Order: sequence, then C-alpha cells, then structure tokens
Amino acid sequence: MRSMGLTLLLTFTTLMLLKTHGFTDETDRQALLEFKSQVSKDKRVVLSSWNHSFPLCNWKGVTCSRKNKRVSHLELGRLHLGGVISPSIGNLSFLVSLDLYENFFSGTIPQEVGKLFRLEYLDMGINFLRGPIPIGLYNCSRLLNLRLDSNHLGGGVPSELGSLKKLVQLNLYGNNMRGKIPASLGNLTSLQQLALSHNNLDGEIPSDVAKLTQIWSLQLVANKFSGAFPPAIYNLSSVKLLGIGYNHFSGRLRPDFGILLPNLLSFNMGGNYFTGSIPTTLSNISTLERLGMNENNLTGSIPIFGNVPNLQLLLLHTNSLGSDSSRDFEFLSSLTNCTQLETLGIGQNRLGGDLPISIANLSAKLTTLDLGGTLISGSIPHDIGNLINLQKLILDQNMLIGPLPTSLGKLLNLRYLSLFSNRLSGEIPTFIGNFTMLETLDLSNNSFEGIVPATLGNCSHLLELWIGDNKLNGTIPLEIMKIQSLLHLDMSRNSLFGSLPQDIGLLQNLGTLSVGNNKLSGKLPQTLGNCLTMENLYLQGNSFYGDIPDLKGLVGVKEVDLSNNNLSGSIPEYLANFSKLEYLNLSFNNFEGKGISTKAMPCASTTSGEEAFLSFKESCDWS
Repeated sequence: MRSMGLTLLLTFTTLMLLKTHGFTDETDRQALLEFKSQVSKDKRVVLSSWNHSFPLCNWKGVTCSRKNKRVSHLELGRLHLGGVISPSIGNLSFLVSLDLYENFFSGTIPQEVGKLFRLEYLDMGINFLRGPIPIGLYNCSRLLNLRLDSNHLGGGVPSELGSLKKLVQLNLYGNNMRGKIPASLGNLTSLQQLALSHNNLDGEIPSDVAKLTQIWSLQLVANKFSGAFPPAIYNLSSVKLLGIGYNHFSGRLRPDFGILLPNLLSFNMGGNYFTGSIPTTLSNISTLERLGMNENNLTGSIPIFGNVPNLQLLLLHTNSLGSDSSRDFEFLSSLTNCTQLETLGIGQNRLGGDLPISIANLSAKLTTLDLGGTLISGSIPHDIGNLINLQKLILDQNMLIGPLPTSLGKLLNLRYLSLFSNRLSGEIPTFIGNFTMLETLDLSNNSFEGIVPATLGNCSHLLELWIGDNKLNGTIPLEIMKIQSLLHLDMSRNSLFGSLPQDIGLLQNLGTLSVGNNKLSGKLPQTLGNCLTMENLYLQGNSFYGDIPDLKGLVGVKEVDLSNNNLSGSIPEYLANFSKLEYLNLSFNNFEGKGISTKAMPCASTTSGEEAFLSFKESCDWS
C-alpha cells in the first residue's frame, strides 16, 4: 500500500510540475487562439472551429500526437488566410510540421519559430513575408524541409543555414535575396533539392557546392551569377534537374559534359553568354527530357539527338548555330526518333538551305515548332499537316517561297501562326477559317494576293491579325468585324478598296487599327468612336472623304494618322484634350478653319502642305 501511495504521489507531483511549467495542451490551445487573433478578421471564419466548444485535436488543420495529445502538425496551407504570423507559434513546443503555404500572411517570420526544436517540416511559401530569415530559425536543427519561396524576403542567404545539416530540401525561390551563396551551404551534405532561382544573388558559385553529392535538383535560374560554368557542378553526377539560365555565365562547356552529368532529366542554361559549340556528349544522356540552351552565343552545328528517345523540349533558338549551308539541318532527321518531342525551338540561328521534308515526320505530340529568323529557303513541306497537334508554328523572317500547302489546314489546334517576312505567294487559303482556336495570325510582308477570305470570321478567338504588306485586293470582309476579341488589326499597304465597314464599332477591344496605304474610300464610319480602347489609328494614304467622325471617346489614343486622304471640314478641338496623344498627322487633306493649338500638341501636324509638315516634324524629337 505504501508503494502504491508513493507512486500516486509521484504521478500527481509530475502532473503538477508539467502544469506549473506550462507543458500541457492548454499551452497549445492558448498559442493557437493567439495565432487566430492575428489572422485578418475577414478570414477568421475559416478557423471557426478554433474555440472552447471543440476539442483541441479536432480543430481545423490541427493534428495531435497520440502519446501526449500535444499539437504535432499544423496544416493551414491554401486557406487564403491573411494577417501576420503570431510569435505565439513558438509555444507549440511539440510541433513537427508547420504548413502555411499559399496564404496572404505579411510581416516578418517571428524569431520565436526558433523555439520549435522538434520541427522537421516548415513551409511558408507563397505569402507576402518580408525581412531577413530570422536567426532563431537556425536552432531548428531537426529541419528536413524548409520552404520560404515566393515571398519578399530580403538580405543575403545566411551562412548559418549551413548548420541545419539534416536539410533535404531548401527552397528560397522568388524572393529578394542578395549577395553571394555562402560556402557553408556545402555542409548540407544530405541536401537533395536546392532552389535559389528568381532572386538577386550574384558572384560565382562556391566550390563547396561540390560537396552536395546527394543533390538531384539544383535551381539557380534568373539571378546575377557570373563566371564560367561552375566547375563544382561537374562533380554532381547525381543531379537530374539543373537550372542556371538567365544569369551572366560565360565561357565554354566541357566536351565531356554528358559523361560527367549522365543522369540529367532537365538542363536549362538559356539566357547567358556561353560560347563555343554544343558538346556532342549531351546526346549521350539517354535520360534527357528537357534541354534549354537558347539565347547564348553558341556556334557550330547542332548535334544528333536521335539517341535521346524521351526528349520532350529542345530550345536552341537565338544563338549563332549553323553555317548557312544545306548541311545545317542534318540533325533534324534524327529527331524523328524522339517520339515524345513537344517543343522544338531552333529559330534565330544561321541555319541555311531548304526546309527538309523530314520535318513532317517529327513527333505527333509536337505542339510548338519555331524556325523563325533563320536563313531557310525553299517551300513549306507539303506534309506539314502531319503535325496535327501543333499549337504554335513560327516560320517567319526566312526566305520561304510558294503557296501555303493544303495540308496546313489539318492543324486545327493552331493558336499561333507566324509566317511574316518571307516570299510566300498565292491566295490566303479559305481553310484558315478552320483554325477556330487561333489567337495570332501574322502573314504580313509576303506576296499574298487575291481577296481577304471571309472565313477569317470563324476565328472567333483571334487577338491579332496581321496581313499588311502584301498584294491583297477586294473589300474588307464584314465577317472580320464580328471577331470581338480582336486587339490588333493590320491590313496596311495592300490594294484593298471599298469603305471601312460601319460595323468597325463592334470591335470594342481593338487597340490598333491599321489600314493605311490602300485604296479605301467613302466616309469614315461614325461607329469608329465606339472603339474605346483604341491606342493606334492609322488610316493614311487612302481616299476617305468628309468630316472626321466623333472620336471623343478615344481618350486613350496615342497615335493617329489620317494624312493623305480627302477629308474636309474643321479639325475637332477635342483632339487637344487627348492627354495620351503622342503623334497626330492630319496633313494632305482639305481641312479648313482655325484647327487645334500646336502648343497643346507639339508633335501634331494640321497643315495640308508637305513643306509645312516636314518643317514642323523636324522641330519635334522623333528619336
């Protein structure tokens, strides 16, 4: 009996000590209620279960440990909570996981987080947190995952992070971090994922990074890093996802690149200053799925990638690859083995010769094909329509000739078709109207002739229509006036005749209307004033006559050119009230009366004589 009494006394004493020192679930309850009080009032309803009527362990987002009923997990991600993070969070001393991902919390990360010495998982990504990473956080020596991405955190990457030696994931993506990567990060030998992209970090990558032998994802994109390709990375044979794009790296890649990094799935080095040739050993990385080497100064030929069967994305555009010879496209045939290829961007290079017919045998999964701005000649391959899933086709700024192949009409998923600045001819085919998902169509600066097909009216999602600088004739189809999504309409420098349709006012989203230098005539429609979002209006070089219609509503207009027509009447005084107007040319018409004040519009021409216009133009800053 005496022994049992002693046991009960010890148990009671222990419980009293726990209560005295605050180690009870009541501590957690008060900490969470204080946390809730700092949540913005309009969002607290999400935490309505946080009250004394509900057991603590049944509160939303709260999980308790089975052993002691203390809060072990707080999962409040994606609840749209706002306000600030209360320092009371540090009193949840048994907390193992804290998830505040994708909310609207502002302010700083409280120092008291450092009291959570049991914490293994901390995610405060996608909020509006600012300030430096708190020093107290480095007491959380058990941390495995630390995510603070997509905030406004400033300061440098703290060297003290190197003390969190159990870290497996460190994500500081998308902040305002500055300075250099501390060498102490090399102490994180368990690290598997390191994301520092989209900050303002600079300098060279420290050699200590070579110690991160377990890392499989290293993301340094969009910073200000410089120097040669980081030699330390060549030692990371385990890396699968490597991003160093959009920095200031320069120099050449090692020829044995593909041998040193044989496990790459994704490699992005675009937007740097790398020179030299593409290492042929890259094509030996059979696991490679995504390769971005675009926007550099690379030269030489494009390697054969036929041995990379899972290649999905290949971006080599905006370099100096090729030699303007027919051999430049020898690599293309091998890409037919890449049956998973979805994106191929090789434009803005020095690739010459005819476009090989093998391009029509590329993966049926291809959605983007960019060959713009090279030196391609010949015609568009007849079977281009085999690429039935194409959404984006860019062949602009080349020397292509001939008509558009009929098989092009099979590309019913097209959203973007750019063929401008070639030597294409024939009529604009009526099958263009089959591209009902099309958003951008640019056929400008070619030799297309005939009429503008009325079937364009079927392209109800069209945002941009560019068909200027061709040999088109006929009238402007009324069907185009029904494409209410249109933002830019350019038919300039053709031989179109007839009037500007009265239904032009239906295009209420139109920002640019350019039909200058055609053979259009008639009065300008009154409905033109309904295009309230208009910024650029170019009607020059036609035979329009009569008064300028009421355009008072075009208060956002920046440029207006009505020159070289037969317009008459007085110049509307309201033009002087267009505060955003930067350019106005009304010359070579038959206007009469006082006109508008050139003091109000210093770069406007209201005269009808060429000499006066030129002298006026020279007095303005046209640079």
